[in-house]
Amino acid sequence: MSNTDKLIALFEKRFAAHPWHGIEIGEKSPEVITSYIEINPNDQIKYELDKDSGLIIVDRPQKYSNIVPALYGFVPQTYCDKLVAEYCMEKSGLSNIEGDGDPLDIIVLTERNITRGNILVDAIPVGGFRMIDGGEADDKIIAVLKGDQAYGNITDIDQVPSMVLDRVKHFFLTYKENPNKDGSDKEVEITHTYNKAEAHEVIRRSFDDYVNIYGNVKKEFEVALNNFVNA
Repeated sequence: MSNTDKLIALFEKRFAAHPWHGIEIGEKSPEVITSYIEINPNDQIKYELDKDSGLIIVDRPQKYSNIVPALYGFVPQTYCDKLVAEYCMEKSGLSNIEGDGDPLDIIVLTERNITRGNILVDAIPVGGFRMIDGGEADDKIIAVLKGDQAYGNITDIDQVPSMVLDRVKHFFLTYKENPNKDGSDKEVEITHTYNKAEAHEVIRRSFDDYVNIYGNVKKEFEVALNNFVNA
């Protein structure tokens, strides 16, 4: 083992990885992807990743009665920027869409009552919602928990029970909606429910958007350490 490899191993033992930058999307992506879960159906608080520190913070108490219907989080080492926005415009026929500048959101279906966030799960993408929030592409990947007894054999969006999809769609369309309709809310719409093939393309593009902005974090870290060791 080289000195660089030894240092990398020590870093991995001593320090927790940043959930967005330090966790890899997975060797089998986009068929199976590592997903970081921020909130679950038991939470009445909207937790969110602090991008700088990698810690979970309280974004806000849930404003209204909506409860997230499944495990909700993001796909590490993804970013919604130009390539995701271009695909959104291509498929929706809309123009002047930008990426939302966040990691790719994912909701993971499971029959199990998982009561905590700040965890990693292996998720199998089966489709998604083409959601546009205030003129920004804000895709929501729909996945099933790998090995789940109720949902684990689902391979595409048309196999997900319609009532489950309706519940998830209703959450995304209404969880920020002001019941008084005072005009302060950004306009949110879901233009399409798409299948596994399109979900895979969104995942690939969000990964490429990430690399275009942040580079290959693992390789750059290895190069920097190697330069330090050999300096």
